[in-house]
Amino acid sequence: MDTERASPRYSDIDLWDPSDILEAMLEGQMSAVAAVRAALGAIAQAASATEARLRGDGRLIYVGAGTSGRLAVQDGAELVPTFNWPPERLLLLIAGGSAALLRATEGAEDETAHAVRLIQEHRIASPDVLIAVAASGTTPFTLACLREAKRRGALTIGIANNRDTPLLREADYAIALDTGPEPIAGSTRMKAGTAQRVTLNLLSSLVMIRLGRVHGGLMVDVQAINAKLVRRSEMILQRLTGRNNEDIADALRRANGSVKLAVLLLHGCSPDEAVHVLEQCGGRLRSALKVIGVSEGTAASATDGPTTTGEAPAVPHPPVGR
Repeated sequence: MDTERASPRYSDIDLWDPSDILEAMLEGQMSAVAAVRAALGAIAQAASATEARLRGDGRLIYVGAGTSGRLAVQDGAELVPTFNWPPERLLLLIAGGSAALLRATEGAEDETAHAVRLIQEHRIASPDVLIAVAASGTTPFTLACLREAKRRGALTIGIANNRDTPLLREADYAIALDTGPEPIAGSTRMKAGTAQRVTLNLLSSLVMIRLGRVHGGLMVDVQAINAKLVRRSEMILQRLTGRNNEDIADALRRANGSVKLAVLLLHGCSPDEAVHVLEQCGGRLRSALKVIGVSEGTAASATDGPTTTGEAPAVPHPPVGR
């Protein structure tokens, strides 16, 4: 496997000047991103299939072991605060369980029988989408999860850094990230990990955009559950409606912190009407605005500046299985 192969290019890396080591490792990171670019078509196809399943009541399941598992869990966990993805529709499975998020768990990645039981216990089935990540493409735990989920009818996506591996051959949608050998042979937390992180970010973000959880490049599904996110929500509402701070604060209060509902309230809907229209439109704010007769140019933009950013708030945690 290329990810395990020692490259002659780096054979004397421990003798190099520190600045040359950093240059070489940075070069590797750039090539990892290039590997993602080559896989954009496969990512788009996987996202389209995922979107179609998740328009129902299916769950999004992330599976992995070691570095790949930690990266998968990180991507999944961030969907809740960023896009208000329901925690009950998110399942994070890492070999070794939650303890493996903080330290290596010896032998966990070989527990195929336990992997199968996890898929069965969580009743993963046809409405669900499982994303399996493994640099090698052969990790027993990850592969067993994918096989059992596919047997039970779930849509499966395989992400690996070696071509023609079981994970890619057996997944419904395969995303091959050809990152090649690492500067430190076998250390897939480097190039392979970077490519996986970028791919997961692109895949999940595209799915959330397509599901209507982004409007005009803004996180309109963010929930105003702390002071920082209240300010962010207010800035989004000002940008989308041009209304004053007092009106915005009142709308957010009546909408229980929901930006989408607050937008509709600021355009004259009652709370019940806003909820009904948004449900009728599958959560898509753009469609809901059309239903109530608000054209694209009606919502004033008070500023073209960026919204605030920062650490995600504490949110309900989806289960992390082992």
